[in-house]
Amino acid sequence: MAYGRSRRRESNVDYWPGFVDALSTLLLAIMFLLSVFVLAQFLLSREITGKDAVLNRLNSQIAELTSLLSLERGDKQDLEDNIASLQASLTNNESERSRLANLLAADSGANAQATSKIGALSGALDKEIQLSQRALSQVELLNQQISALRRQIGALEDALDASESSDRESQTKISDLGKRLNIALAQRVQELNRYRSDFFGRLREILSDREDIRIVGDRFVFQSEVLFSSGGADLNPEGRQAMLKVGQALLQIGNEIPDDIGWVLRVDGHTDDVPVSGTGAIKDNWELSQARALSVVKYFISQGIPAQRLVAAGFGEFQPLEIEDTDEARSKNRRIELKLTER
Repeated sequence: MAYGRSRRRESNVDYWPGFVDALSTLLLAIMFLLSVFVLAQFLLSREITGKDAVLNRLNSQIAELTSLLSLERGDKQDLEDNIASLQASLTNNESERSRLANLLAADSGANAQATSKIGALSGALDKEIQLSQRALSQVELLNQQISALRRQIGALEDALDASESSDRESQTKISDLGKRLNIALAQRVQELNRYRSDFFGRLREILSDREDIRIVGDRFVFQSEVLFSSGGADLNPEGRQAMLKVGQALLQIGNEIPDDIGWVLRVDGHTDDVPVSGTGAIKDNWELSQARALSVVKYFISQGIPAQRLVAAGFGEFQPLEIEDTDEARSKNRRIELKLTER
């Protein structure tokens, strides 16, 4: 009767570690997505920072050209005022010359004096005409410069509009890239889950007659006593036979998984909390758990499984399945776990 109750307790499946591992896988996927998003944000920030510098230079050039345009407009206004003054003076001189000519015709005795005065006024008038022509030339030149400045400002405004449009396009592309990455990642996770289910389904069929092998969540658990001698790290004949079946199933399912899905078989070694003697090559439970995991991995490699598809990890006594201080609990904690997961 006691033996029957023990068999029923061992057959109960503990789903909690599977849930924890599933949650860990989900967290790893979320961390990967966050890393991609941070990288995309970093690239976008660098591109926007460069464009902001260009925009700042363009705005600075626009401000300088606007200042020059204001100065040129002021100079133009001054020249126009001078031209108006010269034209008024020219009109007055012409009126004076007409009056003197009339006086000359009326009074021949004052002819010499009037002629002299008319000559002086004519000379002054010629000078004012020359000044007026130079002023007109300067106004024309200023008009040309103002037109050139307006064209430059128009080109800078076009460049600014193009830069803003490019920013909007970049943000749209990054958003689209993030969506596509999310979709691709979800597809890969779904595919890996499907192959993981196939792999464990085949192992269940192959190892269904083994009572010393348990399924805990999404992992196969082998008791260390089945695979190794007490305190040893070399697979015994029974252990090699059990791992041979696992290796054959892994080779078969591995050939079906697409190359672009990064999968590995993780081999985790665990011990109980009883310290090793420390007198041999293995000094503590850390080394023992790692050595046993490595022994399984090396056996898989000898059976043709690619080394890049295998991971060995040792956890010592620090990830127990049972926390009771009993021989039965310690026996369950001495184990090798196999899990098909992402690289």
